[in-house]
Amino acid sequence: MFDVPQPFLSKGLEAYEKTWDLFFACSSDPTAFDITTMAVTAGKEVAFIVATMRCADTAANSEHQELEFRLTVGLRKIDGRWTITHEHRLVLFHAVGGLRGRNR
Repeated sequence: MFDVPQPFLSKGLEAYEKTWDLFFACSSDPTAFDITTMAVTAGKEVAFIVATMRCADTAANSEHQELEFRLTVGLRKIDGRWTITHEHRLVLFHAVGGLRGRNR
């Protein structure tokens, strides 16, 4: 997986799981993830999932915050099992307002 914070490239499940350490260190427990939209395109050997999602958390100042992002997942069928071979998360950004998130 390629990501914005270091490490830039993570290979394998253990390395992928470590990429979440920074996220969960900065968020409260539990953090909610909601799928807003999702589209699946699948063939016999390759599939793609594109979703828009929302992540909600309560900040240190107790304000409810939401962050909208897009998730793209690429899969290949390897030895009869679907395997994630690509994952990309993109935080939505507005040129005028900055990150597309909401305080509630």
